[in-house]
This record gives sequence, C-alpha cells and structure tokens, in this order.
Amino acid sequence: MKTTIRRWVETDTGHRIPNHKVKCCNLHGHRYRWEAEVEGDTVTEEGVSDEGMVIDFADINRILTEHVHDVIDHAFVVWEGDETTLRALKEMGPEHHTVMVPFIPTAENLARWAFEQVAPHIKSIYGNSMRLAAMHVWETPKSCATYRI
Repeated sequence: MKTTIRRWVETDTGHRIPNHKVKCCNLHGHRYRWEAEVEGDTVTEEGVSDEGMVIDFADINRILTEHVHDVIDHAFVVWEGDETTLRALKEMGPEHHTVMVPFIPTAENLARWAFEQVAPHIKSIYGNSMRLAAMHVWETPKSCATYRI
C-alpha cells in the first residue's frame, strides 16, 4: 500500500495570458500555492530520522523552496512569444525579476513546469519507493490546476 503526502510553498507572482478573452490579458498577479504530492512507501529502516515517513516534510519544503519559490517569488512570468509584455518589462530595467518561459503561463502550464522542476529531486536515501505523483497549483483559493503523469 502506498502513502501520499503533500507539502506546499507560496509565492507572489505576476503573469499575463495574452490571448485571454477577458481580464487575464492584463498584467496581474496571484498568491500562488505550489503543492507537491509525493506517493510512496514509508521508510522501514529502524532508528533513522525518516523512519515511518515517505519523505521528511522538511526535505520537500527545501526542494520546493529552491526549485520553485526562489525562482519565481516576486517575479513576473512571461511567455517568450509575448512581445508586448517583454517590451514593457524591458523598460523596468535589468534588476526587474522577469522569468521568461516557452509557454503561456496559465495555471495548467505552470503546474507542469513546477512538476518538471521538482520531480528529479524527489529521491529516497533509504531505498523506499517514492515519486512525485502530482503538482497542484492554486492560483486563487477557489482555482487549482493539477499536473500528474
């Protein structure tokens, strides 16, 4: 039987959906919640720090912080094809935290991006089976996109 655990970090991040039919075509931001769902077997090695855990929540937090939070917190995520926004962001100067991506930064696409950033770092040092099962990206308290393979 597998156990599933979740841990999240939050960021304040801006974006724009350039071809959106209403409000999201404007520059705006969200308080995103990046939630990693890890599935696996609990550690059975006696006497180790992670005994009885799939993975320590602190380890997931460190991975999320390094590979998601620190990359896009207080940044503006922009699709590399959005020339209008790229011109505007260039005016902000080189110190502006702009993250250019090869996709339109919808919650769905950001969930996949985050999954790809985090998945390679979810590894066991105790030999228990585990994997990143899903990334849930909460764009608002009522709107969430999930990417899983």
